[in-house]
Amino acid sequence: MKKIAIRDAYGDALKSLGAENERVVALEADVGGSTKSAVFGKEFPNRYFQVGISELNMVNMAVGMARAGLIPFVNTFSAFLSTRASDPILSMVGYDHMNVKLAGTYVGLSDSYDGASHHAITDISFTRAIPGMVVLTPSDAVMTGKAVRAAAAYEGPVYMRLSRAAAPVIYEEALDFGIGKGIRVHEGSDVTIVVTGTLLGKALAAADLLAGAGVSAEVIDMHTVKPLDEELLAASAKKTGAVVTFEEHSICGGLYGAVTEALARLCPVPADGIGATSYAESGDYEALLAKYGYTPEALAAKANIVIARKTK
Repeated sequence: MKKIAIRDAYGDALKSLGAENERVVALEADVGGSTKSAVFGKEFPNRYFQVGISELNMVNMAVGMARAGLIPFVNTFSAFLSTRASDPILSMVGYDHMNVKLAGTYVGLSDSYDGASHHAITDISFTRAIPGMVVLTPSDAVMTGKAVRAAAAYEGPVYMRLSRAAAPVIYEEALDFGIGKGIRVHEGSDVTIVVTGTLLGKALAAADLLAGAGVSAEVIDMHTVKPLDEELLAASAKKTGAVVTFEEHSICGGLYGAVTEALARLCPVPADGIGATSYAESGDYEALLAKYGYTPEALAAKANIVIARKTK
């Protein structure tokens, strides 16, 4: 299956959007070659603002641009955007519901060789707690392009969670993407796997493993963690009676939190999840994913555990 790096898809989508809409501007905190915002900057130098290693001030500037009617895309590593820039994100972007688009790249463990200081495993927890903030986690290159356009069209703050890594291209260009509308990628009847981000390919592989053992797994791509597609989630949970979440993020406050909070209100069923429970070290990306349980085998095993709880 063809793989394309999410950051490359993002850079191309931002450049394309810039050609279509002159209100779109981009701001960068000294890592434009890595986030690929530099692709936009090369094409539109008068709408590209390289602020240096000053994430907090970059968000402040974006708020001013939004007040002037522009559509600013703020770019840097998620580990820094969700920490060093947390003050203006909370006090201005969130509190004043500004039309600012936050593009946090190198999420999860995808900045693998730079170690825990550059890994982003708490960014969903931070952004989804902010009232009015949309949280998007596209799963492949096609969806990334759709998410960029959807974010620009949405009037209000958006956080996009973008991986560094190459991910399998799962969707066709005709994909109908909508904020807050999850996608049932694989039909099933015994357990629901809810996944977000580039782990989708591994979730589908887990569904294949389960099918080989006679277990029917439904796979939902919950690309929007907030607002969560509660209707789709509840319908699937009622059908299967068991739910497992799969996210390259802390198990606390991310997809697992969002899903189980919704299930507690709408459809209480046995549920569990795979996510980060500790910091990781530097190393090969796939090796780190395997070490910390982000594999089809680990997900299939977790699904079987939850299924067993249905009979107790």
